[in-house]
Amino acid sequence: MDWFYSRCHPDHVSRGMNRHRLVIFWSVILSMLLYPVISMLAVQLYTELSGSYAAGHHSVLLINCPTEQTARDVARYIMEKRMAACVNILPRTSTMYYWKGEIQDSSEILLLVRTRTSMIPRLTDLIKTVHPYQTPEILSLPIQDGSLSYMKWIDDAVPNV
Repeated sequence: MDWFYSRCHPDHVSRGMNRHRLVIFWSVILSMLLYPVISMLAVQLYTELSGSYAAGHHSVLLINCPTEQTARDVARYIMEKRMAACVNILPRTSTMYYWKGEIQDSSEILLLVRTRTSMIPRLTDLIKTVHPYQTPEILSLPIQDGSLSYMKWIDDAVPNV
């Protein structure tokens, strides 16, 4: 009976409960910190084992620039930071848009940027720092399917951070 009493004594039970709570707390914290890494590994494992593509793992960004030189500068900056695998600079397009309550008519240069979807928040912040527009157009379209070798090339070209 003394053995049972020592195991069930309130002090012993409360120390055990505190230890249990501490283990749960650190398990939750560690899981939250490791989620991006585990998620990336799960997508890569799925792709390798199934031989198919995990939709949305990569994205195409559309970015309009006022001049060809600005487009080249923005594209080069993105590439130097290794935040995209490829940037296409498309020729002038006519653009109509509302700005400050009035219709504007201008020409712009369109950039098509291929990158990992996980890079979009950092890439958006980066573009805002170098783009001359007060509100630059940065649109992200997830890639639903495509050539697996091309998607692997994007993964190889853009480090996952």
